[in-house]
Amino acid sequence: MFAECHFRAGRGNPRAWAHGNIADGGSTEYQRGDAARARGRGCCTWKGAAVARVELDGVGKRYPNGFEAVQAFSIDIQPGEFIVLVGPSGCGKSTTLRMVAGLESISTGELRIGDRRVNEAPPKDRDVAMVFQSYALYPHMTAFENMAFGLKLKKVPAAEIDRRVREVAAQLDITELLDRKPKQMSGGQRQRIAIGRAIVRAPKVFLFDEPLSNLDAKLRLQMRVELSKLHRALGATSLYVTHDQVEAMTLADRIVLLKGGVVQQIGPPLTLYNAPANAFVASFIGSPSMNLVPATLGEGGVQGAGFVFPRAAGAGAAGQAVLLGVRPEHLSLSVAGEGDLSATVEVVEPMGDESFVYCRREDGLWVVKTRGVVPPRPGDAVHLTVDRSRLHVFDAATEARL
Repeated sequence: MFAECHFRAGRGNPRAWAHGNIADGGSTEYQRGDAARARGRGCCTWKGAAVARVELDGVGKRYPNGFEAVQAFSIDIQPGEFIVLVGPSGCGKSTTLRMVAGLESISTGELRIGDRRVNEAPPKDRDVAMVFQSYALYPHMTAFENMAFGLKLKKVPAAEIDRRVREVAAQLDITELLDRKPKQMSGGQRQRIAIGRAIVRAPKVFLFDEPLSNLDAKLRLQMRVELSKLHRALGATSLYVTHDQVEAMTLADRIVLLKGGVVQQIGPPLTLYNAPANAFVASFIGSPSMNLVPATLGEGGVQGAGFVFPRAAGAGAAGQAVLLGVRPEHLSLSVAGEGDLSATVEVVEPMGDESFVYCRREDGLWVVKTRGVVPPRPGDAVHLTVDRSRLHVFDAATEARL
């Protein structure tokens, strides 16, 4: 669930939270704009809250022990774009987000928000709002007070605070919750309050660090849909971190896939799915993962254990060791009849309208995604037919796409 990060304002007043450092980066100047136009867009408008371009040019993070958490990260994020950073644990996605937020120092490269270099700028001067997986609402405050808290610290006039909070509450459909305290709300309701607390500050950039990871599957799906709708309404520049490739595929305008602190590929979700840059991207994007088996390039095409598949002209030389990639959904299965490959069923996972069938061959385990057919049983001999127009070939040594 969502929570904003807070920092102590200073030693002189330990009770004053510097909410403005990052969660309250928005301008205090507010305008309602044309009411009909705002309702049509489904969003509020704040003067000076225009979305921002974000540029990372060779940004890296190296710790004193020499560990490089992020290496030469470069991307040009356009105003209003929704970028998702995805990858396995420890790949550097959260570190990258924290460098943009100002919570981690930048070791190399340059970070610009708008037309300003912000490498050394404190969080409060970056005009960003960051939300985390823990919503951390103040338990003694009502929803209204939680949403208004940062604005009060910035000494925004009371009437303006009321207007902002109520407009955002209406947008998020939480008006009836404004008088409740967190303990009187469900997890999903608290999540909306935490999002609203960030929105009322109208930052130029929203940063999300695995915000849905604590939710159950049903609520996670619901909130994915709501986040997508919210982004369309606000049009805010957003960076979103997740380890879940389904979230990445469904939310992103562009995905950044990282591994070991190194960017593997940047592109629209379907580009990573249809044309993965390397075997890691191929195996990470898609569920179940792409089947990858050893093969060799020959004059007749891609040759492997009991198969030869023609291949259109591409990189690589005859005799070169490669990995052949086939997605489970690009295989069909039959118990009787002919096919490209023979295999024996080991495991069947019925999922309702589809089944995942794990088939053993001499070159490894192949996964087939089937729909609308009665799945075979473990131990059955089956035949697999490959959609030859959807083959992927990677160099066996570098794992780069050929």
